[in-house]
Amino acid sequence: MPDQNKPFVVTDRRKFTMDGELRPDADPSPEREERAAAPPPPVAEAPPQAAAAPTEAGPEPELPPQPTAEENDQARRAYEMTADRLDTAIRSANPGMDHPPTMSFEQLVQSIYLSAIMQLGGATHEGQQPQVDILGARQSIDMLGVLAEKTKGNLTPEESRLLDSALFELRMGFLELTQALARSAAAKAPAGTRPGPTGPSIVR
Repeated sequence: MPDQNKPFVVTDRRKFTMDGELRPDADPSPEREERAAAPPPPVAEAPPQAAAAPTEAGPEPELPPQPTAEENDQARRAYEMTADRLDTAIRSANPGMDHPPTMSFEQLVQSIYLSAIMQLGGATHEGQQPQVDILGARQSIDMLGVLAEKTKGNLTPEESRLLDSALFELRMGFLELTQALARSAAAKAPAGTRPGPTGPSIVR
């Protein structure tokens, strides 16, 4: 058959080169015109990026403005009036009750002192297991230490003696208790082992 002797011809119908450029020998076609006329697809806008967190710590927050002398005076008078009304209501509900004593430096020291004694287990009744808050006791003792440092040179001899005595007794009680806890931990340790150089870990 004559058709079988026809040469096989391959036609490159690609319109663009490998680089994406239009081939110079490409025939114009409707497809090409449509591509040229079609607007480029819309580019989706990227969502706004969140502001990057600062790598360095920012400045510390500013303290609130200091109240004026007039504001302090108004707050003090309002507080005293409210406290007086509270005292009156309490005495009315409890006939014969004495007026609560006015807060003083001695009462402040005694209040912290008694709190520390209780935290060291001093309020435990005989025959009961002591309830010790060693970290709380340390904070109370340090609180009295700060009080002594900040009031140095501004106390009467009686106030200074009271504060020094309270600090001495509490510090000695703290040392005695921590040493007892260290001995107890050493006694419970397995044979052949010893606590580290800093002693056992004491927790609340």
